[in-house]
Amino acid sequence: MTTTAVSPAELTDPGLHADGDPHAVWRWMRAHDPVHRHQEAELPAFWSLTRHEDIRSVYRDAAGFSSARGVLLRSGDDPGGGMTLALSDAPRHRQLRGLMADWFHTRAVRGLEGYVRAATRSVLGRALELGECDFAHDVAGRLSLSVICHILGIPERDHEDLYRWTNEAFEAHRSLVSHPLLVEYFMELLYRRMEEPTDDLVSSLVNGTVDGELLTEEEAVFNCENLIGATENGRLALIGGMQAFLEHPDQWQRLAGDRSLMPGAVEEVLRWTSSATHSMRVATRPHEIRGARIEAGDRVVLWLPSGNRDEEVFTDPYRFDVSRSPNRHIALATGEHVCIGGTLARAEMRVLFTELLDGVGRIEQSGPVRRLRSIEVNGPESLPVRLTAK
Repeated sequence: MTTTAVSPAELTDPGLHADGDPHAVWRWMRAHDPVHRHQEAELPAFWSLTRHEDIRSVYRDAAGFSSARGVLLRSGDDPGGGMTLALSDAPRHRQLRGLMADWFHTRAVRGLEGYVRAATRSVLGRALELGECDFAHDVAGRLSLSVICHILGIPERDHEDLYRWTNEAFEAHRSLVSHPLLVEYFMELLYRRMEEPTDDLVSSLVNGTVDGELLTEEEAVFNCENLIGATENGRLALIGGMQAFLEHPDQWQRLAGDRSLMPGAVEEVLRWTSSATHSMRVATRPHEIRGARIEAGDRVVLWLPSGNRDEEVFTDPYRFDVSRSPNRHIALATGEHVCIGGTLARAEMRVLFTELLDGVGRIEQSGPVRRLRSIEVNGPESLPVRLTAK
């Protein structure tokens, strides 16, 4: 490898993602070392993939690259391995997806848009009353959690508790199932839905079957945690999208003047933010990628923000452009493990940006942005703004 001031080893340092420039590292790796072997240190040895084509090919080979041992780089295997939608392989992955799919397909999301719009107006109304607020917590965080709680069947009176518990877990960089009050709440909710099923996703999880058998209590709780946890990516896309528009006011004005650009703007926000920093797979058989020999059992890390800035795929990839077309981003994965909530995430973004354009006259950043210290997800942890009504 050519001697350089850029070191791929930096990618496992959360500080780089909070305070540095990981894109400089990824840009160098795409050009000089797109399939890089990291030796074992604090983390097990793994391969880094930084090119769009290679990341996409791994995603589309679910049999050759397993999700069951975990999809995030960590010291050991994920304790939820094999039990959740994200941490399972075929055929179980398809069966679990079947239990949940009815809540996230296009028709279901269309039916939810009224709720999403009402929730959006509620959080924006509260933010406008405050005048100055943290867009990350007071708008995006509350909106994302409110919507997934509605789908799960969590009563509105409990949303504030869920919001507090999930924030505590996220801020401590811990799994949600390590929060005792959250686990206790979900266990009680599961028991209630076992006795009296209602029209919600928790009822589907506790009363649906996989291979003719009910999910265990542990599996049901892990899947609830998985769905709640997935909202972190959604809210980071909302926050990062707002930051992108604040930093590129010309693009906000373009969108304000031509609402037909909204679908493309949503896709560009997803590409630009790429809120899932990495996704991991474990090779189930030997592979050769760009001349590198990957053995069965090797960990392979897919750096999604890098793939979404690949010069071979995106023209002028470091330009934020709401009219970008085509836009073959992989922010929500692809293949069997494409994000089940992708349609919902797009709807939340579309509704939020529309309501901001319609109901808010001025949006200004009112303080410094603080970014997450994490190698798993990226984006603003705090985005202070000042909102003025029209």
